[in-house]
Amino acid sequence: MEQLKHECGVAMIRLLKPLEHYQRKYGTSRYGLDKLYLLMEKQHNRGQEGAGLAYVDLNAEVGTEYMFRERAEGTDAITEIFKRMDASTGAQLYMGHLRYSTTGKSGLTFVHPFLRRNNWRAKNLCLCGNFNMTNIDEVFRFLVGQGQSPRLYGDAYITLELMGHRLDREVERLYTIARELGLEKADITQFIDSHVRMENVLRSTMPHFDGGYVMCGLTGSGEMFAVRDPWGIRPAFWYQDDEVVVVASERPVIQTTFDLQADDIRELRPGEALIVTRQGEMKLERILQTKANSACSFERIYFSRGSDRDIYQERKRLGEQLTEPILKAVGGDVAHTVFSYIPNTAEVAFYGMTDGIRRLNHDVRIEKVVWKDIKLRTFITEGAERNDLAAHVYDVSYGSLEPEVDNLVIIDDSIVRGTTLRESIFKILDRLHPRKIVMVSSAPQIRYPDYYGIDMSHLEELCAFRAAMALLQERGMQQLIADTYRACKTDPQSANHVQNIYAPLSVEEINGKIVEMLRPEGMRTSVELVFQSVEGLHRACPDHPGDWYFTGDYPTPGGVRLCNGAFVDYVEKVLEFQLQL
Repeated sequence: MEQLKHECGVAMIRLLKPLEHYQRKYGTSRYGLDKLYLLMEKQHNRGQEGAGLAYVDLNAEVGTEYMFRERAEGTDAITEIFKRMDASTGAQLYMGHLRYSTTGKSGLTFVHPFLRRNNWRAKNLCLCGNFNMTNIDEVFRFLVGQGQSPRLYGDAYITLELMGHRLDREVERLYTIARELGLEKADITQFIDSHVRMENVLRSTMPHFDGGYVMCGLTGSGEMFAVRDPWGIRPAFWYQDDEVVVVASERPVIQTTFDLQADDIRELRPGEALIVTRQGEMKLERILQTKANSACSFERIYFSRGSDRDIYQERKRLGEQLTEPILKAVGGDVAHTVFSYIPNTAEVAFYGMTDGIRRLNHDVRIEKVVWKDIKLRTFITEGAERNDLAAHVYDVSYGSLEPEVDNLVIIDDSIVRGTTLRESIFKILDRLHPRKIVMVSSAPQIRYPDYYGIDMSHLEELCAFRAAMALLQERGMQQLIADTYRACKTDPQSANHVQNIYAPLSVEEINGKIVEMLRPEGMRTSVELVFQSVEGLHRACPDHPGDWYFTGDYPTPGGVRLCNGAFVDYVEKVLEFQLQL
């Protein structure tokens, strides 16, 4: 129900045959561009604030443009940038990006790809990615300490400048070798263009960063690369045949675009880079030592396309595993219970939930109870007006259950802030007068912020955190809050001290407080929350154990430090006058 923004989606294509091959076989000179368009459109769910693309023409004559970039803002950005493309483009390397901002920075300046220009082809670098770096302050200070003066303060731009600096050093290394071989003038340039080793650039750049990332890039001399963080937090998939090398954030978009089977496509391993040289040779290079597997579980629950073979089954298991607590919540009275879901991303978990009920020999009553009715328009800015309009974003199917007799079970993929439940969902469901509402989340309670590319970086945004803090204060446990604050402030690196806030509280206690806080005034129907367990999450998604949203076990030091810092900020802003600090 509450849309989470996610940074971001990437797509890359390297054509391996002469351009005439694609004209003869597929009847178009736009083969690469058309395929890039499909890859981007099918990942539109990953970014709707902006889009950009870049491509390189290896055959461009001297004195003509050889490295192109287009960017646009808005939900129609993909259409806009492809409208601008030359129908007869002769490029061999293509890269696309879809953006959701998780930093609060907006405007065309912050839309990927980022481009670093130079009069030497090999020194031109275009960069985009699905990432969020947690230590960008340190990297910025490192650049300044080297004497650089970055024009923008942002992880994408600073990454570009650091990597561009390392690319310059690689070119200088090759220049020295070329001179030792007796080459001169243009022959030196040709030698450099043909011998750039991007693995050298990446190995000297990526160790500086703490975060989750898939970093993609093109050089003016024709190198293409994609590198994944060593914890495997952010996903990347690739495919190669004798015509193309393809990279994308999700597997099914490659399957559909190129008519492939799931097993044809491979996942880029953590700490690994896929590199395609100017000559079209594809290689996999170990850039960073692999860390403990922390592949993001939220990708499986919510962000990635549910059409993926494995994700589809995982989401069904997430729903099925909730069968027993749901039956307990309705007192076993399935005959007088209606099952439904909201939003569409929860549909697959809904199928799993209802399959689980059926396996226990129960008939399941399914109804389309909630409808997304209107889109909240941003021109409504006043608080009261906006809240009133928000209450009508959804509508219900009147007559879909028997008032005062039937229970209503609604499954969602996650409950993060709870705003939509309070302002809209609970109000409209109450109009149906069910005997009881059971609100189900196929994800566990989201207790901690994310710092690897999802827009929930403040503790106070999370309804589970607000509920826990309210319970501690009601029970006179301000000393625990104060002690946690001091630990976070004096020792932000060694451990996630915010975990102490939840230690005295059970899931059920927090559930009850969330209901109390989100229940709108005047609502008559009783409400119970059912969340997935962390253990259930890992059973459903065994290969994606990254669970810091739910447990606070951040895979990188930067995540721990930022979470402790978020608690310090919260206490100093919100509780300053309530605690003896």
